[in-house]
Amino acid sequence: MQILTRGGSAEYVEKRSRFIATLIPVSSEAEATEHIEALRKKYYDARHNCYAYIVFSDNKKDIIERSSDDGEPSGTAGRPMLDILSGNQIRNILAVVTRYFGGTLLGSGGLVRAYSTAVKDALDNSDLTTVSRGERLVVKLDYTNLGSLQYKMRECRVSELSGDYGNCVTLDLVIPEEEVGKFKKELTQLFAGKENVEDLGTVTYGDSGGEVFLL
Repeated sequence: MQILTRGGSAEYVEKRSRFIATLIPVSSEAEATEHIEALRKKYYDARHNCYAYIVFSDNKKDIIERSSDDGEPSGTAGRPMLDILSGNQIRNILAVVTRYFGGTLLGSGGLVRAYSTAVKDALDNSDLTTVSRGERLVVKLDYTNLGSLQYKMRECRVSELSGDYGNCVTLDLVIPEEEVGKFKKELTQLFAGKENVEDLGTVTYGDSGGEVFLL
């Protein structure tokens, strides 16, 4: 699964019709709607401003998918655009393709190809970051056990969101979904139940340039 971290654009021309694709990172339906309206104003003289977007729901567990043909024949614009995004498992993304009609009808197949190609080309000019599902734990322990914990963290690919190194150590951690059971078992065996663990539940997270972030 990926998210769009830097948007891009591209233009595809077919029989004098111009298809201008714009990709924008968005984190909610409201944000997507705002950008769609802004692009409609920017390209006010265009025949169509078709769109597709995929965002996480408020609970971060489900996804919301929307698309629009904006006057093109049904299923020839918004849905093919959405298929490109979902097929590449991209989230937090809005794709808008603006069409300036060139005077020649392209037919259903031509439209599907044009809108799909414009989005694919724009993706080539964008940046994507892989994100994963995991579980967030806050672990409190003393310094004598820190080295052992860090070893287990490396073994289970656990990421540190933040750390407080005061009288004791408090680490805010994210464990990959497939390693949660193993890591919790390691914690119990390592500290014989003496560690203080707070489970903050399931999260979606990524790594951008070595910095771990939550969605």
